Amino acid sequence: MSWSAAQYTRFEDERNRPIRDLLARIPTEEVGTAVDLGCGPGNSTELLLLRFPKAVVTGIDGSADMIAAARKRLPGLHFDIDDIATWRNPGPFDVILANAVLQWVPGHASLLPALLGKLAAGGSLAVQMPDNLDEPAHRLMRELAGDSAWAARMTGALSARVPRHGADWYFRTLRDAGATVDVWRTTYHHPLAGGAAAVVEWFKGSGLRPFLEPLDETERADFLARYQAEIAKAYPALPDGTVLLPFPRLFFVATR
Repeated sequence: MSWSAAQYTRFEDERNRPIRDLLARIPTEEVGTAVDLGCGPGNSTELLLLRFPKAVVTGIDGSADMIAAARKRLPGLHFDIDDIATWRNPGPFDVILANAVLQWVPGHASLLPALLGKLAAGGSLAVQMPDNLDEPAHRLMRELAGDSAWAARMTGALSARVPRHGADWYFRTLRDAGATVDVWRTTYHHPLAGGAAAVVEWFKGSGLRPFLEPLDETERADFLARYQAEIAKAYPALPDGTVLLPFPRLFFVATR
């Protein structure tokens, strides 16, 4: 299952909230050039442009479907299919935004200093990553992946997200690379109408993808049905059917 722009944007309002919070903390005001790494369908790029309306804003993403959606959404901007890990544009940029994407990119110890090196003096690297691997939603994915019916095909899914570091690691790494660092963690509580099914739909656009990709259509349906049954236990719905989904996220802004 490749990235789906339509699936991802089903919860766009909820996914946009941390982007707005991140952009609000960028101290750089004179922004001539900005780039959105992992721009997805262009929702984060649009918010980046609203934050810095005078900037020349571009975006990259590894998914052709996401880039097509971004180009349709913002036809006046330039978008490329590219891999963040091997991205060669030297900049300099006044702002580099990486929202909910670096958790998929390995080698943060070398990647982050490299990204800082693409900033102009006074420029900012603004990053947000989900910090929810210990939440029931992700724990249940891993537990179901261990089922003997498909366990042999799930090794890639279990390692799809790169190893996590704590806020102190990111602070030290970025400060040692010469940046001034602002780091924080926020847990959002998203009210989702539709009970456990809504929680499943949310993660089908992100965290569930590596688990569903190795399975055929019948197996996917079985996996999702079992996952939804466990989600219903882990996230009891309110009387009106709403589920309050806790979602921790880690943020940092590193200014050169």
